[in-house]
Amino acid sequence: MGKQQDVGAADRHSGSGTTAHRPIGGNADARLALAQDPTTPQMTLIDLASDPSVLVRKAVAARADAPAQALRPLTRDPDRQVREAVARNPSTSIANLMRLVKDADRWVRWAVAGNPACDESIRRVMSETSDKELRGLLAESPELEPELAARLIDDVSPEVRERLATHTHDPDVITALLADRTARVRKGVARNPRTTAEQRSALAADPVVDVRAALVRAVELSDADLARLVDDRAVQVRLAMATSEFVPQHIRQTLARDADEMVASAARDYRPGSGNASAVRAPRIAHRPSAAGASRSGGGTAR
Repeated sequence: MGKQQDVGAADRHSGSGTTAHRPIGGNADARLALAQDPTTPQMTLIDLASDPSVLVRKAVAARADAPAQALRPLTRDPDRQVREAVARNPSTSIANLMRLVKDADRWVRWAVAGNPACDESIRRVMSETSDKELRGLLAESPELEPELAARLIDDVSPEVRERLATHTHDPDVITALLADRTARVRKGVARNPRTTAEQRSALAADPVVDVRAALVRAVELSDADLARLVDDRAVQVRLAMATSEFVPQHIRQTLARDADEMVASAARDYRPGSGNASAVRAPRIAHRPSAAGASRSGGGTAR
């Protein structure tokens, strides 16, 4: 990934002329085009970072090649979409990400969580925040340190623990959350493809219907577990089996004779690849809804 650099030394050594200043003129649309032009010199980008147009500043904020002198003031921009663009920029420095992860606007904070430049220091701040969604985004991080994962095991929010349970790669975390007293957390474990055969057997015997149903939709089970679940007392579980891509054909044939016609019909009508499986979703990288119009997406006319 690119790293923020001050414009001076690196450009003098390269001899590329990127410090040359391109005159800024014309209307806002012309300045926006200049901000989006990959050949625009860095000194010009620094000037455009203080442009009166939000769209121009946002364009600079989104550039992976923007110099530190341009991005640094944009972390304090009065427009939250500009700060959000900096928060997403993989070239934003750790110091600036640290500022943005504490931003007053939630969308800015959440954008930091998806930045590949995040390191342990940023994730540690995320683990200590009162923002439940930010902790949830942290819980889904594949780079989560064991110490921080251990902290999230006891998170006050069941949603955060559920998201950790679904996405963690740490076997110790899975074991701990398997014993969680909240059903939705165990449901998260049931959707985790990294559970062991023994853990899946325990989940197949979970007293909560939603946990068993989530399990049969998400992972392969042993023949012994399938034999028990095919006669599960809950229609919801048998229906989940009838429409799960992880259930073998001989089990589906048994379900096609189920006493409940809805289950039997679902088993008979099942087609592989029909989109019935409940795969583990990718981690949520929060994006602001785009319904607010062109100015939110960076299109349209600069003002």
